[in-house]
Formats: sequence, C-alpha cells, structure tokens
Amino acid sequence: MNVFVFRDLIETIRLPFRKDKELYLSLRNIIGFVPRDISHYKMALMHKSVMHRNKKGKPVNNERLEFLGDAILDAAVGDIVYHHFPGKREGFLTNTRSKLVSRETLNRLAVEMGINKLILSSGHSMSHNSYMGGNAFEALVGAIYLDCGYDACMRFLNKRILSQMINIDKVAYKEVNFKSKLIEWTQRNKVKMEFREISTGRDQSGSPTFTYQVFMEGVAGCEGQGFSKKESQQKASKDTLNKLKREPQFIDAVFAAKGSRLAVSDAGCGGGACAGLARYLRELRVHRDGWHPSGCRREARDGLP
Repeated sequence: MNVFVFRDLIETIRLPFRKDKELYLSLRNIIGFVPRDISHYKMALMHKSVMHRNKKGKPVNNERLEFLGDAILDAAVGDIVYHHFPGKREGFLTNTRSKLVSRETLNRLAVEMGINKLILSSGHSMSHNSYMGGNAFEALVGAIYLDCGYDACMRFLNKRILSQMINIDKVAYKEVNFKSKLIEWTQRNKVKMEFREISTGRDQSGSPTFTYQVFMEGVAGCEGQGFSKKESQQKASKDTLNKLKREPQFIDAVFAAKGSRLAVSDAGCGGGACAGLARYLRELRVHRDGWHPSGCRREARDGLP
C-alpha cells in the first residue's frame, strides 16, 4: 500500500467526524479520494455570481483556480496522450488533447460526475451559463493540484476520467467539424463571417492546393491550406477558434468592428448619428470586467468548443 492510498484510508476513517462531511463525501465520490484541505475545493465550486468578498473587500471566486486547472489539464492530458499514442505525429496528438479538454467534454463530465450540483452560484447565472460546469471542472483540477500535487491530478485523470468515463481512442479518431463550430459561434454572437480565397496553386506533384482565410466583421482570422476548399476552410476554422480562445484582443477587435458596423447601419437607416452612436456604445459595453454584446468577453470565449 503506497503512502497516498494509506493516507486516504486514514482520512476516510475520519470522515464521519468532519464538519463538512457531506461535502467531503461528495468530493470523494467525484475525485476518488478524501480532500486534505477542503478550502481549495470550496473555492473551486464558488462561481463569481455569488459576489463573495474576503475581509479586504476583494472578490473571491473560482476564476484563479480555473486558470490554474486549465494549465494543469493541458500538461497532464498532453502527457497522457503522448504515452497512449506512441509514434503518432504532433498534429494528431494536439487534436486529441484539444478534443479531450474541449469545453463540450468538460461540461458533459461536470454534469455526469455531479459537479454541477455542488456549484455555488446565483440561480440566474446557472440557468444562463451553460459553461459553468466545465469551468468548475477546471477549477477542481486546480484545487487537486494545490491540495495533493501533480501526481494526484494524473491519478484523477487516468483512474477516474479516462478509465471510467472517456474512451480516449474513440475520442481521438472522432472527426470534428471545425467550420460548423465556428459558424455556430458567429451565429450565436451575431457576428458576420466569410471565407476568402487567398490563393490557388499546385504542389510539386501537380495536385491542386487552396488557401482560404477567415474574416469576421472584416477582421482577419487565420489562413488554412489544403488539397480541397473544404480541407483549407476546416484548417482555417480550427486555427481561428484557437485564436479566439487564446487571444482576448482578437475577440475585442471582432466585437469592436461589429459595433462600428451597427452604428453605421443605424445612422444610414434614418436613426440618426446619435441613435447609431448609442447603439454602438451599447454593443461594445466595455466595462472593467470586459463586457461584450453577448454578455461579456469571458462568456463569448466560454462559448467556444
């Protein structure tokens, strides 16, 4: 019996005498062991809508743990995928990791594992933010890291997630339509998008090649090259989705361009410059917490697959 298992056995014996024994028991069922420092997990389950503040008046929620958990997930899942698929190329490994840590996958896990039921939030936020569970899952991984270290995170992912809830081979070879995902996001956020043909040509063997680039509200996204229009647009869509996730300034530029378009549209339709400007300002709504027309920059990013 290793040290971790022995320690968990001792903590399990002490469980009936814990102050928050119901929370301890729920977490044990989710993560597979009894937490040592429950405060990390309470923080991981506290959504910002609760508006809780510490003694210094600063907001207290799970966003910092979500940031940490996201980084740990990328590293740990990358480690797992690397060893599970020996000989596979970097592109395959990257795609597989992206599928395993996608918002859609994490949201589903949060529901199936019961994490959603433990989140502290306002009822309004829970009903209007379908990505709260996935965010809490990331925060929970951050809590496990702070509580028990990287090895515990790997144990949780290997024994609890990949052994019981996800078939890594099935996920790896599942086709993802990145173009459809990007179109869904633009429609949900009422953003205009187009694919522009940048160039066509032939490779050294004479096969035709196509290069397309994504433009959203006139803002240049990523390019993709392939042996068909479909393949090049898929690659451009995939890279643009990643750009939206990783570069907040890119989302800012897209929504700013959208706001400008709406302002001009209102002014040109008889609404007057004042009405157009008012709508433009409403559309941007850039406050201290980064609001956007879809709710806020953060929610627009969370809406990405």
